[in-house]
Amino acid sequence: MANLELTDFQRKTYEYCSKIPKGKVTTYKHLAIAMGKPKAFRAVGNALNKNPFAPKVPCHRVVSSDGTLGGFAYGSESKIKILKKEGVDVADNKVINFQNKVFSFKK
Repeated sequence: MANLELTDFQRKTYEYCSKIPKGKVTTYKHLAIAMGKPKAFRAVGNALNKNPFAPKVPCHRVVSSDGTLGGFAYGSESKIKILKKEGVDVADNKVINFQNKVFSFKK
């Protein structure tokens, strides 16, 4: 990662987010758990909202636990367009076939 003034938490968030492959999504909660901070899902969202490395760090691949899109700094239409291009379909602001699209981090 570049030498920006990032907190350790932000660095770790971007590092883990970078592991989400094209065609998959994960949740803010899964990301927080993978980082060893299971209650920090809101902090994960805040860090991703400030992501200076997008799209290399694919924060658009992180969604809410129920499959709804959640936020995106560039707007939900933009998030939908990028996800569709990567093979993740969205309808009514929710990932279609969500359970089959979720990426789980390996320990």
